[in-house]
Amino acid sequence: MIKVEIDENSGFCFGVTTAIKKAEEELKNSSDTLYCLGDIVHNGLECERLKRLGLVTIDHEEYRKLRGAKVLLRAHGEPPETYSIAKENNLQLIDATCPVVLKLQQRIKQKWESSIGEERQIVIYGQSGHAEVLGLVGQTHGNAIVVESPAQIEKLDKEKDTCLYSQTTKSLEGYRQLTEAVKEYISPEKRFESYDTVCRQVANRMKGISDFASSHELIIFVCGRKSSNGKILYNECKRVNPNTHQVESASEIDFSLLEGIESVGICGATSTPKWLMEECKQAIYDHKNNI
Repeated sequence: MIKVEIDENSGFCFGVTTAIKKAEEELKNSSDTLYCLGDIVHNGLECERLKRLGLVTIDHEEYRKLRGAKVLLRAHGEPPETYSIAKENNLQLIDATCPVVLKLQQRIKQKWESSIGEERQIVIYGQSGHAEVLGLVGQTHGNAIVVESPAQIEKLDKEKDTCLYSQTTKSLEGYRQLTEAVKEYISPEKRFESYDTVCRQVANRMKGISDFASSHELIIFVCGRKSSNGKILYNECKRVNPNTHQVESASEIDFSLLEGIESVGICGATSTPKWLMEECKQAIYDHKNNI
C-alpha cells in the first residue's frame, strides 16, 4: 500500500492567509463588486476559486480607470502611487499588505528620504518586476536598484555609499552571497549597510522542506509557476531529492512516476492552498485504487 504524506508546514504564509480571509469576508458580507489589484496569490486555481465567489482581478491600467469602487490590495504591497490614485478616484481600499512587507516599505522609504542630497544608493535583492519589488522600489520614487544575483552587481556605482535590502521571499543563502559580492565590489572608502529583510516564516521553511523531501521516495511539489517563493522551495526539494516533480494541479500528475514507489511526499509554496495538496493526495489514492 502506497503511503502519501502532505507536508504539514507547506501552504499559505500568514500574509497570504490574511489577504484571502479579507477577500472572503468582503465577498460574503457585501453585495458590492470587490476588485483585487493583481492576482491575490500566485496560484491560478486559488484565484479561480475566489473568482467564482465574485472576486474580480484587475491590472493597474484598469485600476486607474475605476471610480468609487472597492479594491483589495494583496499581501505583496503597492507603491505610493496606488494610494494616490485611490484618493483621486474615490476608491475604497481594503489593504491586505503583509505586515512584514509594510514594515520593509517604511524602512526603505525612511532610508531614501534621509538619503536625499547624499551620494547613497539603495539596492534591493529581488526578482525584477515582482509585485513586492515594485512596491519597494516605489518607496524611492523608482530610484532603488534591483539586483537579482551577484552577476548583476555592475549595475551599482562602486563609488557610492550602499544600502542593501531583500525582497521578503528570497532565500537567505542567496542574500548572503549577494551581500558578500557587493561588499567586495563597493569601494572600501564607501559605507556599505546590509539589512537582512528576508521573512523568517518563509526562510525557515527551507530546513523543514529539505527534511521532508529526503524522507520520501517521490516528491510532488504543488505550486503555481509564477511563485518566486515556489521556485526557491522547489529547487531545494530537487537538490535534496532528484525525484521531485512540480505540478500546478492534480491533473498534471504523471502517474507513471508512482511505479515501484511506496512513499510519496506532497508539499508546496507559501502560495499553495492546502485544499490543492489534498486534491493531489486523493488523486494518487484514486489512481492506485483503480489499477
